[in-house]
Amino acid sequence: MEAPPDNDVLWARSLHYAHSGTPALVGVSVGIREGEILAVTGPRGSGKTTLLRCLAGQLAPQSGEVWFNSAPVHTLGAIGRERLRRDRFGWIDTKPQLVPELTGWENAALPLLLRGTPHRAARTAAMEWLERLDVGDCARKRPAGLLQAQRQRIAIARALAAKPSVLFADEPSAPLHRADRAHVLRTLTTAARSHRITVALATHDAEIAALADRTITLVDGRRVGGIPAPDAEGRAECSLSV
Repeated sequence: MEAPPDNDVLWARSLHYAHSGTPALVGVSVGIREGEILAVTGPRGSGKTTLLRCLAGQLAPQSGEVWFNSAPVHTLGAIGRERLRRDRFGWIDTKPQLVPELTGWENAALPLLLRGTPHRAARTAAMEWLERLDVGDCARKRPAGLLQAQRQRIAIARALAAKPSVLFADEPSAPLHRADRAHVLRTLTTAARSHRITVALATHDAEIAALADRTITLVDGRRVGGIPAPDAEGRAECSLSV
């Protein structure tokens, strides 16, 4: 078993996965450097979500390898992968997955509380991100009383408040209106760069992919090439219009 390159915080080789016999990943390899924002693009059904879920340890690849910080993820059992997701990874889904009994700030603070972070510190971190994402007024409200866009912002705050080493974002702006998408994605990418968070972002939107440092494309579960993202000046020029 060959160890990954030292400068890749997340690395996968020759991943294969099939859903009920239908191939979703066919020999996909990828490396992501520390602090890099990688966009995984491709049409719907191309394998983007499956790739992110294998990299995050949510799915065990049927063959192939996944490494995090030079330690194998693919050989971990279910409990080991769950611990890794809790302590080192963050996840933003296409739709917000909030606990209905908890308030907005409690949902945002939940990963920190599960790690044993003191209540006051967890609440402070959660409130900081809720305010930065313009949903501070939702802190005491439960999900049932919120709009879909507000719930998604809380889910994003939850992922960022936990200060993950790697953040996986699966079409994170899908429930948001266009103006909301611009603000939220700028906040997410700015936070990732300032906190040196490695990001794997699945999207089929070219404008969103342009915010990343690098892009890879999947078609029918296969990697078909990589496209360098614009430099910092270029990213500023092509940021999402509102």
